[in-house]
Amino acid sequence: MSVRPKSPLTRQHLRLAARSGMAGFVLAACTVAGMQLNAQAIAGHNSNAPVDYAANRIELQDRQNRVVLSGNVQIQQANLRMSAARTIVDYTDAGSLSIQRISATGGVTVTRGDERASGNVAVYDFNRRVITMTGDVRLQRGSDTLNGGRLTIDLRTGLSSVDGAAGGSGEGGRVTGSFSVPQN
Repeated sequence: MSVRPKSPLTRQHLRLAARSGMAGFVLAACTVAGMQLNAQAIAGHNSNAPVDYAANRIELQDRQNRVVLSGNVQIQQANLRMSAARTIVDYTDAGSLSIQRISATGGVTVTRGDERASGNVAVYDFNRRVITMTGDVRLQRGSDTLNGGRLTIDLRTGLSSVDGAAGGSGEGGRVTGSFSVPQN
């Protein structure tokens, strides 16, 4: 059964609705395409690259297989940088040291190119190739921002997600943000 407009005004409304729907679809497709390009860039991170670090104080805890870095901690892996007040680096020692996880606290910032993520706590799981940030998370790329309670970045797939976990800067457990608009 087809619905046929009874008046020219109704036909005009249908055309307008179709155009609006098409414009919305095109805008959504462009946004997804932009996210996909960014996902490919993030997935291009070399998570097998060596990890360099510096801090005001370094404490080696052999029995626990960890290193505690404190005071102006700077960690770098390829073009990915992390800064924090304190980090704990867990490792295994099977003939050679192998980092398993970095847990960072205190004004944590992760940067890569023009992207910057900040939060209260971050965990970089080297086995899963996932970085998780929690607590007043803010993700910025240029003038675009996202705010929430938890950010998860999968370095293998390039997929990033922001949740509005309770206690985050997202209002009432929601994700908030702002996207820039091209100026005509």
